[in-house]
Parts: sequence; structure tokens; C-alpha cells
Amino acid sequence: MEVPLHPYHPVVPSPSDPPSAFWVGPRYLAGDDGCLYERVADTLTGLGWANLTAVRGRREPDEASEDRQVLRSTVLHISPDTLRWAQWVLADEPFLLGELPVAWQVSARTDVSSPLAAWSAYFTPGIPGEILDDFLAALNNRHQPTAASAGPELELVLDALTTRGWLRDVDLPRSGAVDPMFTTCVSLSEVPPLIQDGDPRALTLAGDEAGPAGWQAWAEPTLGAPYLWAASFSASVPNDLVAAFAASLASSAPVLRRLLPEATKDRLLRAPAD
Repeated sequence: MEVPLHPYHPVVPSPSDPPSAFWVGPRYLAGDDGCLYERVADTLTGLGWANLTAVRGRREPDEASEDRQVLRSTVLHISPDTLRWAQWVLADEPFLLGELPVAWQVSARTDVSSPLAAWSAYFTPGIPGEILDDFLAALNNRHQPTAASAGPELELVLDALTTRGWLRDVDLPRSGAVDPMFTTCVSLSEVPPLIQDGDPRALTLAGDEAGPAGWQAWAEPTLGAPYLWAASFSASVPNDLVAAFAASLASSAPVLRRLLPEATKDRLLRAPAD
């Protein structure tokens, strides 16, 4: 007869058991560990941002209450000054970015009297939560979330990458960079459709005119294969905020993972965390 384990007695793994978690790198290929919402939401709560959740559901005729399908819809996190906010929009079937659905949308406005965002940034599933954490921390610490950056703005972003070992894009050395394995790119280019921005030029373009440029980032583990993740910054996102994103993206610090992406697990360096 087997004796059940006492609930307070931890199970000690044998030496032959595989580790349950790894420290891995590079972080831009490490995925989101299946917890992108929870990690970022905890970060925003730690920064003092309030949150509101809209819940929607569906109930069939004669269906018992406990069987009702209830889905968490948009979750909105708002900074104390109400000038910046982050939305978890994955449950609401958001638009696609690099053939991936948008998960987090981060926006800011100039003052509380304006209902419209001055800029927005978009992030799909698969992006490491640590990178989004650093971007949000930089946004939270910025006195005015929509003011233009000081200094040579484009160099802020590219220097954040090249000083950490990334390479200038051969074709676009003044507006793009790529990681040493040529899997992940950051480029200043025309923003994709549906990206919201306060720049009025985006609303007055003729059909054959190029729109304002914004920073775009994506990980493509194998040329022609589906993206691991994608991010898009509208034209008015301050470049120092994009630079904070880029610095975290290129950081050599390992990240803790229990789930490794199938597309990149063979490219990751890993060390047991147990």
C-alpha cells in the first residue's frame, strides 16, 4: 500500500531527473515562456498602474450557470497620471502583425484632456516579457511620455544594439541592425497598416504615398519561416523609449525559461536553473 505524500513535504528530484527550468540566451530567441500576460501585468502592478477588465461570455439556452463560457476580454492598465496605458488585447482577436496576433498594445497621450493616443506600440506573443518590462519601465520613468528625444535620435536606437554586438544592416546601415546570427532585425521603415499614431500626416496620405516611418522589430529564426515574434512602434514613439527596448533586446543577460520555442531551442545556450 502506498502512503500519500504529506502536502508540506517537497518532492526532491533524483539526479537523473531533467531540470525543470533553464537560464537561456540569447533572450531575443527565448520566447515568452507561455506567460506574457502574467509577467507584464505583474510588472505594471508593481509600477502602481491600475487595471480594468472587461468580461464577456456566452450562455446557451437551458445551460447551467457553472457551464457558462466566460472569457476575459481587453484588460486595460493605466498609469497613475493617466497619460500612458497598456492593453492586453489578445482575447479580442486583434489584427495581425507579421502574421501573428497582437497581444499587448501600449499607448501614451500628451495631456489628460486628449482622448486620443499620441503614439502606440504593439507586441505579439512570443516576445520575451523581460524586453517588454524594460520598455514599460522606461515609459513609466519618463516625465512626459510623448516629448521628442534629445540628441541624434536614430543613433540612440542603433547604438543600443551595436554596442551590444549587433551589426549594422548592410543595405540600410543608417536605419537598421541585425543580431550576430542574422535571425532578428530592428529597422526604421514604413509602419504597417492599422498602427495608430497622432501624426496627422498618416491620415492625409494619397494612395501612392509612403506613410511616416517607425521602428519595426521581428525575429525570423529561419529565412522564410514564420516569425517567432514581432513588434511595431508608430512614427511618434520617442526614440529613447525604442532604445530602451533595443538595449533589452540585445542584452547578454540570460533569462529563466521552462518552455523553449521549438523554432529556436537548438540555437539557445542553456544552463540548468534547478
